[in-house]
Amino acid sequence: MNILLLGSGGREHALGWKMAQSPLLTQLYIAPGNGGTAEVGMNVDLNPNDFPSVISFIRSHAVDGVVVGPEDPLVNGIRDAIESEEDLKDVWMIGPGRAGAQLEGSKEFAKDFMQRHAIPTARYGTFTKDNISEGHDFLDTLAAPFVLKADGLAAGKGVLIIDDREEAKKELTSMLNGKFGAASAKVVIEEFLQGIELSVFVITDGTSYKVLPSAKDYKRIGEGDVGLNTGGMGAISPVPFADEAFLRKVEDRIVAPTINGLNAEEIPFCGFLFIGLMNVNGNPFVIEYNVRMGDPETEVVMPRLKTDLLSLLRAAGTKQLSAENPKFNSETAVTVMLVSGGYPEGYEKGKEISGLEKITESRIFHAGTKNDNGQLVTNGGRVLAITSLDAEREEALNKSYRSIDQIMFDQMNYRKDIGFDLR
Repeated sequence: MNILLLGSGGREHALGWKMAQSPLLTQLYIAPGNGGTAEVGMNVDLNPNDFPSVISFIRSHAVDGVVVGPEDPLVNGIRDAIESEEDLKDVWMIGPGRAGAQLEGSKEFAKDFMQRHAIPTARYGTFTKDNISEGHDFLDTLAAPFVLKADGLAAGKGVLIIDDREEAKKELTSMLNGKFGAASAKVVIEEFLQGIELSVFVITDGTSYKVLPSAKDYKRIGEGDVGLNTGGMGAISPVPFADEAFLRKVEDRIVAPTINGLNAEEIPFCGFLFIGLMNVNGNPFVIEYNVRMGDPETEVVMPRLKTDLLSLLRAAGTKQLSAENPKFNSETAVTVMLVSGGYPEGYEKGKEISGLEKITESRIFHAGTKNDNGQLVTNGGRVLAITSLDAEREEALNKSYRSIDQIMFDQMNYRKDIGFDLR
């Protein structure tokens, strides 16, 4: 099979690395890819949001399947664009159409969907500039801390958690006045859920589904979970407290009602469903939906997958997922992100990266790198994901941190406490 994988981050490197192991694969194209994806496939200078160019590439390279990594093309309707081409009707895709992608593209849609289908989530209200005073009144009904979410896509940075009520009101005003651009023209205010976060991943063909391993992401830039939110500073899979009983509650109360709800509303959904959860006294509540795999969670889920990923994706894309029975390694996988100095705010690119050839006990997934005349350099805020596996979580972490000691680039930054809260 010829596969087109869209995206350029650590998630795409991990997906490409796993697909490249499949005997079903003929050629893997990654668009646009990064300095690491070139090791597992052929990078293509193609913008995933340039739908006419993507469609032209599918035709000219006899692509059999399209796997969409990031959320933007999905929310913008790439599946709808490809499906509208009669001659591409046999090309299977991983990623929902515009209707299903609303689960991530609009926080308001997602919360209303959960309410319609009795899926446990926090109490909430949605506000615009036209009813900002009602937003202030709603904040007065909540106890601190206060959760404010931009309705639209904001590159993982549109969520604020604020301890002071008056500051929350000021931030609501700022968001509605364009702090996150069009993404915060609407703001969802949520009741804060006290508990421990985790994510559960599902692959579905729209009818059948398979639950993938749980993972825990570390969003804040600073050790001890302080500072600004990032796209993710590290992840661990499996999550120790997500035992069989808890995951059964997740499937019964959240996964099945979500898939059934999509079907009831006649919203086709084929691809990955990322369910961000809060474990509140042993009960799962949904924080958010994403309509693709997470990053850096993919970098710990894929190394644990023993099943042929490409076979699994093809089965989902051709509505034959019920016949699949994915298997997973019981070892713990951990990843630690190396990021550019200054991230998630301003940072410089083009810093030379050295030491990767010394790494023997970890897998390196590239997130923001490129090859510049034969030299690997930084090309983003999150640069490298250092992933290790071991039967013991502590030793998996030790492997990643030992590997990090061998790597160097100017102003390199990382958290030294990933997984410490699980001890």
